[in-house]
Amino acid sequence: MEKPELLADLDVASTTRSVMKKLPEATLAFWIMKIAATTLGETAGDLFAQTLKLGYFVTTITLFLIFVVTLVVQLRSRRYNPFFYWTVILSTSMAGTTMSDFMNRDASATFLSGGATSLGWGPQGLGLGYPAGAAILISLLIAVFVVWKLTGMTFVIRDIVTFRGEALFWTAILVSNTLGTSMGDFLSDSSGLGYAGGALLVSGALAVLLVLMKAPVVPNVLLFWFAFVLTRPLGATAGDFLTKPVAKGGLDLGTAGSSAVLLAILVGLMAYAQVQERRAAVSSPASTGQEAVTRRAV
Repeated sequence: MEKPELLADLDVASTTRSVMKKLPEATLAFWIMKIAATTLGETAGDLFAQTLKLGYFVTTITLFLIFVVTLVVQLRSRRYNPFFYWTVILSTSMAGTTMSDFMNRDASATFLSGGATSLGWGPQGLGLGYPAGAAILISLLIAVFVVWKLTGMTFVIRDIVTFRGEALFWTAILVSNTLGTSMGDFLSDSSGLGYAGGALLVSGALAVLLVLMKAPVVPNVLLFWFAFVLTRPLGATAGDFLTKPVAKGGLDLGTAGSSAVLLAILVGLMAYAQVQERRAAVSSPASTGQEAVTRRAV
């Protein structure tokens, strides 16, 4: 009579472990990879739209389709896979970069340098400006969270176990990454802080959130989402700092070179995370079995 119970315990534990690992834990490595992915999203988005002169319209459509493909792969996966997860994060960062630029910019000399009169095929941009674009995106993000709250599903990413919950999560990620680009560009271009100043300001805000995590004043779930949004403008300002001309306060490393280096860093981190997941998968069955045997003996 005890063997079927033991097998049932192991099956339930295995199933729970598989479902719960669709999304990663928010560790220090998670945040390092998030900043690397969002910085790469900024430089890669600018590479396609500006350096290769595909324009914001064509690039936005292309990158959004890439986001959809990567998202389908992630949603169909039965367990957490670092390559799948971080590829979606990267695709939302790239798409968010050009979506923000298309919303906020236009064909004026402010955004088209070198005497150019156009950038790629299609509309050059809606020209809403950073404040208006950010206000629209903030409203959209709040709407996503309101709908999420009304569903009664958790905001804690490690506890998201349903298709609908994960769909809401990725919708929030796409909007927050687009919003973060608008915030980063505003800090870098319009606030007078410059690229380094904008990055320092956002870093300071993230440091405040880190301190608040140690004090039971604000729920950690709320702090997580604030940090998730703020790491995007940090990536945007860092990406601009790497790629923009020295005369504008950047390092002038170029979008292609910066993107290549950042991609190598991100792929290396993804490979490391994949190795860690495999090690955890190998050790978990043994530990679960030992726990079941212990319960049986008791």
